[in-house]
Amino acid sequence: MVTFDQYTYNRPNFEEAKERFEGLLTAFKEANSMEQQSEAIAKINEFRESFSTQANLAFIRASIDTKDEFYQKERDYFDEVSPQLEELVTAYYKELVSSKFRNELEEKWGSQLFDLADYSIKAFSPEIIELMQQENKLSSEYSKLVASAQVEFDGKTLTLAQLFAGNEEKFDDLFDKLVKVRHKIAVTLGYKNFVELGYIRMMRVDYNAEMVKKFRDQVRDFIVPLASKLYERQAERIGVDSLKFYDESLNFISGNATPQGSAEWIIENGSKMYDELSPETGEFFRFLTDRKLMDVEAKTGKESGGYCTFIEEYNSPFIFSNFNGTSGDIDVLTHEAGHAFQVYSSRDIGIPEYLWPTFEACEIHSMSMEFFTWPWMEYFFKEQTEKYKFAHLSGALQFLPYGVAVDEFQHEIYENPEMTPTERKAAWSKIESIYLPHRDFDGNSYLEAGGFWQRQGHIYNSPFYYIDYTLAQICAFQFWKRSREDQESAWKDYLHLCQLGGSKSFTKLVAEANLISPFEEGCVESVIGTIEDYLNSVDDKNL
Repeated sequence: MVTFDQYTYNRPNFEEAKERFEGLLTAFKEANSMEQQSEAIAKINEFRESFSTQANLAFIRASIDTKDEFYQKERDYFDEVSPQLEELVTAYYKELVSSKFRNELEEKWGSQLFDLADYSIKAFSPEIIELMQQENKLSSEYSKLVASAQVEFDGKTLTLAQLFAGNEEKFDDLFDKLVKVRHKIAVTLGYKNFVELGYIRMMRVDYNAEMVKKFRDQVRDFIVPLASKLYERQAERIGVDSLKFYDESLNFISGNATPQGSAEWIIENGSKMYDELSPETGEFFRFLTDRKLMDVEAKTGKESGGYCTFIEEYNSPFIFSNFNGTSGDIDVLTHEAGHAFQVYSSRDIGIPEYLWPTFEACEIHSMSMEFFTWPWMEYFFKEQTEKYKFAHLSGALQFLPYGVAVDEFQHEIYENPEMTPTERKAAWSKIESIYLPHRDFDGNSYLEAGGFWQRQGHIYNSPFYYIDYTLAQICAFQFWKRSREDQESAWKDYLHLCQLGGSKSFTKLVAEANLISPFEEGCVESVIGTIEDYLNSVDDKNL
């Protein structure tokens, strides 16, 4: 058995790769039947999978150790060549959507492939290659800056992703450059600003900014008041007259629920949990552990955060995180494993476009897995289990206002790209007051001036990727509700959803899972009442 450390990395020679790709594309264009074009598609996909594998290996190994000069250089290389690869793939998509055998190909592969191809074409032109390279470099700079943020504490050097105030100007400058280059990319492609292009990049083929706004309004009207009540309960529970921003992370005066063992112990119990959840999850988690496809412990020089990716030629999901002894370690074990389980379940569909769904659908798998694993939380938290569940569910609900605030902020920023850093912070403060009216920064000048958003990496690295979490959270709440009523039926629909991968659009996947679309009137209300009843039934003061 080959393990991750044995996965072979070889930098692809782009010029040679380009020549090969162009030959494959010629074969596609000259094909005389649907069968011949399908064969050409298979060979093109093999090429793309090979390139993606090397890019992912470089990315993973560079994020595990930001001081590894070799893989940092390799990551920089892919920042340079990935826009050029996108040019090649866009050329393929143009031929695909105009194929004389399109109807037959659609019947075989589904319409989603062609919708995604159309959107990819709209998001690219050779004119923007240099600008995309600049964007990639700036995004990588942000990740490196966060990883290097350090503070001397008690004689030790600790990596703290939260330490932004001391680097405020650097973050302002990076973001200003990112906004400007993204606006220039959008204008070059013929768009008024980056907003429309941002939606196209996110492959939102079946909903638009207006629908998202209506969803944000639902959160504002129905969830913000409930979240505010929960913050009031928290203040009373931890014994403070008014909740300050630094109090928000303390759920209980007796301390937050924490895993009762080491990182190794967590993984061992995770294996037991997934064995018992279903045969499919048991097989999946053994695949990860046997092949060492998780790097979970925090260490100096490692990038912050967590993610799941897929190494195509090895058919391997990979989970990256930073365990730190908090309940977040278990959230990672379930959240990122939800992503990994989905891509593991859909890895044999046959085309790279369908490995993953679009981002908002991806998050349904991860957030729902957090709830499907609730019956096994005693393995990790023992007598603190109910404390964890209360904090987890209330935290998921309280996240929604922040999530939509980040989204509204991004709309505001990219609709007004000439804003100064000061104006951007003022815009955040205004939005924050609407969705997070409870928040009290207790005189912290940096945060009161609107600096809180700078710690949100998605704003820098993945523009408009954040509302996705809130849309998915509403779907996950539905699975939570259904699993409590009928676990077997809920799990059957979840498994089906995972197996579909990205073969359908977001709203179609939601329908396939027998869930109510977040864009439907009354969707938010359909779950909020049940959640509120559960939270009200808990004697949280005595946990």
